[in-house]
Amino acid sequence: MSVFLVIIMRTITAFVILWIFVHILGKRTIFQKTYHLFIATITMGTIAGNLTFNYKISFLYFILSFVMMGTIIFTLNILSVKSQRFRERIAGKPVTLIQKGKILEESLQKVGFSIDILKQALRGKDIFTIDEVEWAILEVNGSLSVLKKAEYQSLTRRDLNIKPTPYKIPVELIMDGKVLSDNLSNSPYTEEWLKAELQNRNTVVSKVSYAVVTTKGNLYIDLYQDNLQPSTNR
Repeated sequence: MSVFLVIIMRTITAFVILWIFVHILGKRTIFQKTYHLFIATITMGTIAGNLTFNYKISFLYFILSFVMMGTIIFTLNILSVKSQRFRERIAGKPVTLIQKGKILEESLQKVGFSIDILKQALRGKDIFTIDEVEWAILEVNGSLSVLKKAEYQSLTRRDLNIKPTPYKIPVELIMDGKVLSDNLSNSPYTEEWLKAELQNRNTVVSKVSYAVVTTKGNLYIDLYQDNLQPSTNR
């Protein structure tokens, strides 16, 4: 077999194994980049890269590496779910960076943050003045959770004693010119109702790019041809 075909087969195999690896470990691998999961993704990527191009090393050695690494991470995940103490050891703990409006310099040094990095992270939360912050906590996945001081928090309907408007879960009914039958059958809407709504708008399913019942119960429809006139810049 030529080297060209070997690389193609190894590349496909590496992709399939990584795909299986992510699905077995679940969305936690993508969302929660704790220490062991971060190391796992780097290591598995490195193994996959070598499997693809380093064809001089036995294929079985790479498979063994995948299986061993997957087993280690899967075991660590199970232990971290069952034991809080073990979870803190392998995943770390949240670190408070701002407490009661005061910056904790020791905590910043502990996580390797400077004031500039902290300000940049706060700007990512639409906070441009540290004085607005009551608490700021660096989570184990690297994200920053922020609680603003009371005077800087937005008013809610509850604060104004306004009765909240009931919302529904949006239901997608048409996508790419085809009715989503499963969504339609699991919703309070019927195919007859949908056809009637489309008829009222002088259109049919095949002309609809996307249709969804919004949280307010309105039917939003986007057609392939919106008949929009191009704007003229003057």
